[in-house]
Formats: sequence, structure tokens, C-alpha cells
Amino acid sequence: MKKEQQLDLYHQMVLIRRVEERGAELYQAGKIGGFMHLYIGQEAVSTGLIAAREPRDRVITAYRDHGVALNCGIPANQVMAELLGKSTGMSKGKGGSMHMASTEKNFWGGHAIVGGHMPIAAGLAVGDQYADNDNVTICMFGEGATNIGYFHEALNLAKTWGLRVLWVCENNQYGMGTSVERASAVPEIRQKAEGYAMKNSRVDGMDVMKVYEAACESIDYVRKNGDPYFLEAITYRYRGHSMGDPERYRKPEEIKKWQENDPIGIFRKHLTEKKIASAKALDEIEASVGEEVNQAVEFAESSPEPSLDDLFMDIYADK
Repeated sequence: MKKEQQLDLYHQMVLIRRVEERGAELYQAGKIGGFMHLYIGQEAVSTGLIAAREPRDRVITAYRDHGVALNCGIPANQVMAELLGKSTGMSKGKGGSMHMASTEKNFWGGHAIVGGHMPIAAGLAVGDQYADNDNVTICMFGEGATNIGYFHEALNLAKTWGLRVLWVCENNQYGMGTSVERASAVPEIRQKAEGYAMKNSRVDGMDVMKVYEAACESIDYVRKNGDPYFLEAITYRYRGHSMGDPERYRKPEEIKKWQENDPIGIFRKHLTEKKIASAKALDEIEASVGEEVNQAVEFAESSPEPSLDDLFMDIYADK
């Protein structure tokens, strides 16, 4: 990967972190309604994953979708405006935190129902199969989704029909407030793909370069073989499941231990030790991100709210 590309990945990861931090502040100030799930701690997964895709490859994810939207190229202005429910948001203020999407960027949305988007991912891949192309659908989900019916139906269909889907499990250790060891018969989630004779692997989801390499290999496998692949990324969320989570199920010491392997810190160390960028250059990127986020907040707060007439718009697709 070229120097410019690596610096862009650093920019994206810091941007996700800062957008989420400001989003949390705005939520606590009562400017964001509904549920909101932060991606803080998991930035390396979507950043490395989406950097490996081609623009024609589809991306679909669950409700922890702000970072994915930014990685797909949706401007911070539109992400922040959507969080605040403004008409200038990517979903015109009607999707909010959990329903960001942009067909122009081939981002087929965040979805609020746990695992409910997995059959949709299979459907997207069926569409590409009918169109006789080798586009890949990248479907991201948490480990909690692997315990419900949608997961098994979607994986079985993908393998049976030979659908080009890269299933990516973001194993952040907790399904809401329940640890993976207490909820899953097999804590190594990738093993569940074995039940469908599906090729699979694990990757350190805190290291963006490792995620990128694993994503390149798995996407290439799916595209060339016309067969699904299961990638488990081991990661960790630093904040609660959602903004209303009291976090009584884990100790501060556990969070601190994971923060010692912060994905942004790991990548910063890589960039400086490999002499790809100086500490000063990275500080400048962080400063520019801070200004970008400030402008996004100003844009969102000054944007109009959707009108009542907007309730009846975008209900049906134009033929």
C-alpha cells in the first residue's frame, strides 16, 4: 500500500473516533434522539475491510454503522446531519443513527434488527449472480447475530447457491451485555462456518493493516471462486452497547487492557516506526480531522429539519 493510502486510512480512523466522540456529546446534550451505538475501538475493522473492496462491491452492516458510512466515502457533514435528524443527512434525517445508507456509494445500509440484514446480503449477491458479474457483497455483523436464525439461513443459502458474499463477524466480545463465552456454544465464532463447509479465518481486528491484508485475500477468494467466505475479526468496543448502557457487566480494568492495544495507536506506531510519516505529520492529520468534525457539527446544527411532507417521500422506488 502506498504512503498516501496509508495516511488516508489514518485520517479515516481518526475521523471515525472524533465523529463518535462528538456524537456522544450531542446525544447527552439531547440533540440526538433514539438509540445510538458507537464504533469507538472498532475503527480498524471497517477501515481495513472497505479499503480492500472495489467500488462495485456492496457493503451492508448492522446498527453500529457510522464508521462504515464514513469509510464508504460519505462526508462527515452528511453523517452528522443524519445523526441530528436533519434533512441534509444522507437519509434525509429519516434514518438516524441506525439507518445510514447510500446506494451511490454502494453502501446498502445499517440495519436495526439483529441479523436481519444477513438475508438481504444474500439477496444482493443473488442479484449480482443473475446479472452474471463477479461483484462481492461484504456483510458485517456482530457475534451476537450468529446465535439467531437469520445467520444460519443466510450462510446456508450462500453456500448452497454459491453466492459471492464475504461474511465478516466483528467479534467485540459482548452481545449487548452478555459475553460471547456465555452466549455461544463455540467462542471461536469462525467455527460456525464449518457447519456449512465454508472457508474461514480469524484476524486481529485491532490492527488495520492485518485486517486489510485478510480482507484482500478473502475478497479475492470470493470473487475468483464464486463461493462465500467467513472472516472473524477480533475487536473490542470501548463504550457501552448503546448510549443507555450502564456497563455493569465488565470491569474498568478489562477496558483499560484492551485500550493498551488501541487501533489508532497501533497504526500510528506502525506509520512512525516504518518511517512512513512523522509524529508531526500525524498530529497535523488529527488537527485537520478536528476542524473537519467541527465544521460537520456546525453544518448539522444549522441544517433544517425534515418537513411534514417529507414523511410521504421516498416510500416507493421510481420505475
